[in-house]
Formats: sequence, structure tokens, C-alpha cells
Amino acid sequence: MPDSVTESVVVTALRGVEDPELHRDIISLNMVRDLKIQGESVSMTLMLTTHACPLTGPFKEAVETALLAIPGVAQANVALDAEVRQHRGGSDRKPVEGVKNIIAVASNKGGVGKSTVATNLAVALAQRGAKVGLLDADITGPNIPTMMGFDAGFQTKEEGGLHPQEKYGVRVVSIGFALPKGTPVVWRGPMIGTAVRDFLHNIDWGELDYLIVDLPPGTSDASMSMVQEAPIAGAVIVSTPQTVALEDATKAVAMFDRLQVPVFGVIENMSYFVAPDTGNRYEIFGHGGAKIAAEELGLEFLGEIPLDMETRAAGDAGAPVIQSAPGAPASLAFMAIAEKIAARCSVQSYMQESA
Repeated sequence: MPDSVTESVVVTALRGVEDPELHRDIISLNMVRDLKIQGESVSMTLMLTTHACPLTGPFKEAVETALLAIPGVAQANVALDAEVRQHRGGSDRKPVEGVKNIIAVASNKGGVGKSTVATNLAVALAQRGAKVGLLDADITGPNIPTMMGFDAGFQTKEEGGLHPQEKYGVRVVSIGFALPKGTPVVWRGPMIGTAVRDFLHNIDWGELDYLIVDLPPGTSDASMSMVQEAPIAGAVIVSTPQTVALEDATKAVAMFDRLQVPVFGVIENMSYFVAPDTGNRYEIFGHGGAKIAAEELGLEFLGEIPLDMETRAAGDAGAPVIQSAPGAPASLAFMAIAEKIAARCSVQSYMQESA
């Protein structure tokens, strides 16, 4: 081994590589683990801040290039792993045991596909290797059991009360697990708030990197209780391109701003439709409105999801489209959005630690 190839030389070279999201070098971020130098070979583990890093390939290549540029190094072996940082909320909000980041999926209007977005984002993050939970906080209209392939009320016959059930790598909880099909939930606001509190703090979620929460539409007791009861890493607003939906999305953003919850960005669902027989594209509800609204609000536009029969059929069949048809346009859009959200969590956690 040439005398120049020392750990000090390798560390110096790696200080020139920055995390693409955090814009700090990987040495100061403690992302270099298990560094070994053997002859002309250098091996290490690059510890990412999320399993769903959207720039994993170029990031790894940058590290390998830096190593191979060192005189005397002929081989660079870079393994990838991830260590998700925990969001630190205000001191008045009790953390959910074992959960690092809570992400709220919200809208101020029903019928925009919020539950479809929540389920697919959760499965997308799980597919990338993260530990994920999905909480159905829409107490009076739980749709998650159907979309994730669970029979209504199946936990009524089980001992131990309501508890997470795993499907597609996601730990899921919904009041629908304890309600026979067709049973309405006729509860006043305080009861809904209590239920959300119990779902957060009295359920054994295990160790989770991300807990996706499907909120009911509007500024309801469920939304208020969740924000007051736990530190929320950020909210994602779902809208369709319609003017009325965008107006409601703006109200949802205002609610989270008032509650001091960061808004990660806006998603345009049902953005366009491509006819399967002709390939012609139709913008049934208009197009691009959510992007314009995000720009006006100073928020990131997270992406657009097409309106297609495959997504609808997958949800009805209890297998989210990203699971049943991972190559579908909607699935690719969901994955790209999940990666952006995970990156935002990483950046926010880093900024908190640096403050």
C-alpha cells in the first residue's frame, strides 16, 4: 500500500463530497461508516439520511469518483445504508414512541384522492426500505382498510383491541378494523379528538421512520387534535386542478401555518387523463393549477399524478397501484413524490440539529 493512502488522506478527499440535499460534506455529517483501506482498495458504507434518497445513484458515484482520484487507490467499494433522523417538535407536543417522522396528508376538500395518495406514498417509502406506518385518521369515513386490502371489522374478533396490521411492508391502523361493514361513526368532536390521541399514543407502532397520517378533509377535530398531540414533521396538501379545489388547498395551507406545522408542498392529483385506446391526453379538471398555487404560496410543487383507471381499480382491489403496477405512470409519480418528501424530512431534521 503506498504511504500516501492513509485514512487521513481518504477523509480529506471525502470532505470534498457534499450531500445533495443538505449541502454539507459527508464527513461532517457523519455519513462515512466502516471505512477500510486494504492495499489499493478502499471500502466504506455511505449512511444516507433516508432510504428514499432521490439522488442515490449520482451521490454514490460522486463518492466513488473521489476515492478513485486518490493516488494509489485502484478500487472503491461503496455500500449504501440509511439512518433516518428524528424530527424534534415543540416541547409542548409529546413524541409518538418509536416514530421518527409524522407526515400529514391533508386537503380542505373531499374527493381529491387524499387517501389514495396517502396509501401509495406509504407503500412507496416501504418499498425503498424505510419502516413505515399508515394511520387512518378519517374517523367518520375510513377508507384505508379497503384500499390496503383489509376486511371491515376484522379485528372485532381479535383479542387485544385495535392494533397495527402489516400489509405491503406498512403497519396500518384504522378504526375501520373494528367496525363491521356499513357501520357509521356518529361521534361528536371531543370523541374524535380522543380517538386520534389514542391512535397516536396508545398504539404500539414499533420503530418507524415515517408515520403517514391520512387526515379527514377540512379543519376538523381530527386534524386539530393530531397537530396538538404530536410533533408533525410536515404536511402534504393534495388538490385537483380545479379552481374550487385550489381555493380549499390554500385554506389547508393557512391552517397548518397557523398551527406552526411546516408544509412540505402541494400535489396535483387527477392532473390529466391519457386515453388507453388512442393515447390522447385530456385535462379533464384543467391542468397546472396546483403548481401555480404552490408558487404563489411559496411552496414546493411535489408533482402531478394522472387520473387513470388502473389507480382506481387497484385501490378498490386492496392493492395500491404502486404495489400492483409499479411501472405505471401513476406509480412512478408516487415514488418520485415520496422521495421528495423523505428528502424534505432529512433537510428539516438537519436544520433543527444545526439550530
